[in-house]
Amino acid sequence: MKTKYKMGAVQMATGPNVSANLFEVERLIKEAADQGAQLVVLPENFAFMGKEDRDQVAIREVDGEGPLQEFLARVAKQLGIWLVGGTIPLVAEDPEKVRSACLVYDARGERVARYDKIHLFDVNLPGVDERYHESATIEAGSDPLVLDTPFGRLGVAVCYDLRFPEMFRQMLDAGMEILALPSAFTAITGKAHWETLVRARAIENLVYVIAAAQGGFHVNGRETHGHSMIVDPWGAVLAQLPRGAGCICASIDEEFQDSVRRSFPTIDHRRLKCGG
Repeated sequence: MKTKYKMGAVQMATGPNVSANLFEVERLIKEAADQGAQLVVLPENFAFMGKEDRDQVAIREVDGEGPLQEFLARVAKQLGIWLVGGTIPLVAEDPEKVRSACLVYDARGERVARYDKIHLFDVNLPGVDERYHESATIEAGSDPLVLDTPFGRLGVAVCYDLRFPEMFRQMLDAGMEILALPSAFTAITGKAHWETLVRARAIENLVYVIAAAQGGFHVNGRETHGHSMIVDPWGAVLAQLPRGAGCICASIDEEFQDSVRRSFPTIDHRRLKCGG
């Protein structure tokens, strides 16, 4: 039987104090769970944003152990929710870099999946003196992720991935029905493109999108856009938080998604497919 499930997204403005960040994010996860969220998505870099990008190398963890992974497992188990753990820095092959890893935990606190961010944000923003070079400290992943959950087939992507629609077509071919999108869009790029891109990915793939963002001013001088969103397969924004720390929740309706996919079968009308 098709049913409805409540999803949640957390928004915050992470700083360099890991303990303070974890205290804040746990409060917000609990707030979402208290509102009935059965799956909660955290933003990119929820646990740490240092003064310099390379600061994350000092707190990176070995895959499978470490305080950040223990935190995610504990909170998921205690609250009995599925938790998409934003991103945390894990050990990379290059000792001077990290993997920006999004870990998924089930309601028993068991880790069920890992996605390493594939597309790295190496850009000079037009018209302003603002530059980013993620590949200097992050080692890119290579494999998209779609996994089974009680709520449907869940795809996971991170921030800059959002700009590469071919990735989501591959995920759609793997059965994606829901997309979790931890992010930390800049204020400039977010204002220009964030809502357009999030809604486009929902519309073209006829999926629900749970986009959890950083939103505010950070100690390192960066400003992030916020506007965490939950969007349905028709592109309607079900919930949104413009700025500051908080959580949003909305229900995903399997019957509505099936109805849209049946009556507006753009997925079946494709004539070109991306190589996988």
